[in-house]
Order: sequence, then structure tokens, then C-alpha cells
Amino acid sequence: MTDNPNNNKQTGRNVVALLLVGLVAGMVGLSFAAVPLYRIFCQATGYNGTPQRADRGADKVLDRTITVRFDANVDKHLAWSFVPVKKKMDVKIGETALAFFKATNKSNHPITGSAIFNVSPEQIGSYFNKIQCFCFTKQTLAPGASKDMPVTFFVDPKMVDDVDTKNLTEVTLSYTFYQNDDEPVAAVSQGESSGS
Repeated sequence: MTDNPNNNKQTGRNVVALLLVGLVAGMVGLSFAAVPLYRIFCQATGYNGTPQRADRGADKVLDRTITVRFDANVDKHLAWSFVPVKKKMDVKIGETALAFFKATNKSNHPITGSAIFNVSPEQIGSYFNKIQCFCFTKQTLAPGASKDMPVTFFVDPKMVDDVDTKNLTEVTLSYTFYQNDDEPVAAVSQGESSGS
């Protein structure tokens, strides 16, 4: 009894087709995972000026200061004003510091915003640590309301051991607020009419 060459060709085609379907499915899955994986990578390494998160302050404070400048921006689609309460502060490296930003909703309806952030120069990202920050959660402001938003941070003393950061004397912490993507316009309009 001999094998039918047509059956072998069809089996081969089926295997190739399944492999191609699996490849496409894998690529689609990776495309959805790319943004969260990139965010995790940046947070772990400080890449692209992404500050680190910490549960507590540094173990030691150096007798050397660094100037931290604060920058605040708002997306043009978000009807908020957003400014640092102080434009800069000098802190000792390793010292836990507290800064405030002020946001005001200039619209006649509640708006929820989310902040993205980075530090520059980007080499300092792996040494700039946030303990507490308004940027970790969504922020909702009522119409006309203002809110002081705190950020607790420190600059890791290990920066002085890094050839790329040891001579830095300034760092800029920058935020940009965007209207929260999952806040539908219709829901805002309904909330506006029910609140009056």
C-alpha cells in the first residue's frame, strides 16, 4: 500500500496554514502587550526619563544639593489650568521632599484627568524616586474647583556613583495632564445636567 502524494501535500499545507495563523495571532497579541511592556521596562530602568517608584525614602542623605525644577502642561483638549506652586526647589541628594502642583477645572462640568510624567535629563530617571504622587491615580475636579496635588520624592544618592549623572546639578520634573481616555463625553454631559 502506497501513500497518496496528494494527502501528504494537503497535510503539509494544513501545517503551514496553522503555523501562519499562529504567527499572526502571536503578533496581534504582542502588539496589544507592547504598550504595557514598554511602560514596565521604562519604570524598571528609568529609560526615557521615567522616574522610579519607592515605598520609602533613601537610607542616607548626602551633604550635596540638587535643584529640582517643576514643569506643568495641559493637553489642549483638557479645560484645566495646571501649575507648580513653586517653580524650583533645592534639595539634598537623598532627602525626602514634598512639592505641590495646583490644578483648576475651568469648565462647567466635572472632568477627570490623568497625568503622565518624566524627568530630564533622562539619565537621572533611574535615580529620581517618587514615594507618593497625584499621577498614580486619576484626578477628578468639579466645575470651577481647584486642588493642590502633592508629590513626595527623593533623588537617590547612588546618582553620584554613576559617571553619567554624578556631575548633574539640576533636574526637571515634568507633568502633562490629559483628559482621561475612558471618560465618555456623553457621561460628562449627563453628569452636568443631573448636577444642576
